[in-house]
Amino acid sequence: MAVKAVVPFLVAMMLLTGVCNTLLTKYQDMQCVSNCDSPVPKYRKHFEQPVLQTLQMFIGEMGCWLVIGAFSLYTRYAASKAGYEPIPSSSDEHAGIETPASEDSETAPVANPLRPAHPDDEGRVPLEGMNVLLLALPACCDIAGTTLMNVGLLFVAASIYQMTRGALVLFVGLFSVWFLKRHLGLYKWFSLFVVVFGVAIVGLAGAITRDDKARPGAASLSAFGGEGVHDEAISQAAMTVVGVLLIAGAQIFTATQFVLEERLMEKYAMEPIKVVGWEGIFGFLVTLIIMIILHFAVGTGYFNATEGLYQMTHYRAIAVSSILIMISIGGFNFFGLSVTRTVSATSRSTIDTCRTLFIWVVSLGLGWETFKWLQVLGFALLVYGTFLFNDLVRPPLKRCVERHPEELLPEDPIEHM
Repeated sequence: MAVKAVVPFLVAMMLLTGVCNTLLTKYQDMQCVSNCDSPVPKYRKHFEQPVLQTLQMFIGEMGCWLVIGAFSLYTRYAASKAGYEPIPSSSDEHAGIETPASEDSETAPVANPLRPAHPDDEGRVPLEGMNVLLLALPACCDIAGTTLMNVGLLFVAASIYQMTRGALVLFVGLFSVWFLKRHLGLYKWFSLFVVVFGVAIVGLAGAITRDDKARPGAASLSAFGGEGVHDEAISQAAMTVVGVLLIAGAQIFTATQFVLEERLMEKYAMEPIKVVGWEGIFGFLVTLIIMIILHFAVGTGYFNATEGLYQMTHYRAIAVSSILIMISIGGFNFFGLSVTRTVSATSRSTIDTCRTLFIWVVSLGLGWETFKWLQVLGFALLVYGTFLFNDLVRPPLKRCVERHPEELLPEDPIEHM
């Protein structure tokens, strides 16, 4: 398959799987599991299992080992078909088969996602043996961040959830300066301010605009009248604010995860897709242990593992969506890493911004939320701030441009969801 044909496919699949991750998770949250015949929407009980959703995310990440196995089998098959056995060297031990680009190709070759993240001459040692346990640290950050975001998604619309995740840029920038000793130019500080302002407007749009569709379990009683209508409206606004704060706060853990991964990759060498696979294993095991402990210690609400597993296995819509989420998360990591290697990290950032727009449009089309003009302004500020931070647009003042800008996270963080 020609390179020009493969790159658009990788981009399209990254966009598709990324959109499916958020929409399918929101779809799960909207599934009624009890009192579904009640005429009052407030009394209907919906699927609210953010910890189980975190667990299924890690199962999806573990699926990356299937890709690794498939590439290994393909390498052996291609070598045996050619009539020789490949002799691994220090430079290509994990690289697999790479086909050089033709001289007239307008794009880079489609990169093997199994090749090491750094060249061997940078003095990094392979991340193997007991040192692999170090990846449990970013995995634990991923557990905290993903679970908080899953809880926040219960209270807000899918588009607000995805837009609020834009706050990640703020914490990645700050943590890179504090812990990795990177330099942050004046215009990048300005871009972070724009991002924070955009997130605040997105949250404000969700708080002041009544949107019963965003959280079916907390639907208004306005259709039935009564004195509690005003209090119910205030409650919904408060839940939206709580949801936005949870999602924004979760970015602290996600940024910490990125910084830890960067520190590890500065010292050790490992293929990014294997990093995702190992973090999937560690995240799954730690989450499972935490689930069991919280089930016996609390046993209610989000921590009722028995009830959550029953709902996940006995309601077809939830079961099917769980399987699809696992597949889409594994696919998103594979296609995202392939796009980063084949095109560029900035291209991946641009595609991820388009993912937010598609989630918004699809949510509106499915009737899962109502259109909010203030949300348009917030999204525009988020896009501008993110593009400015990633050097995709020029700063407003020429004197703010750095002659030799320093990359904050040179290897581009591995995004898992």
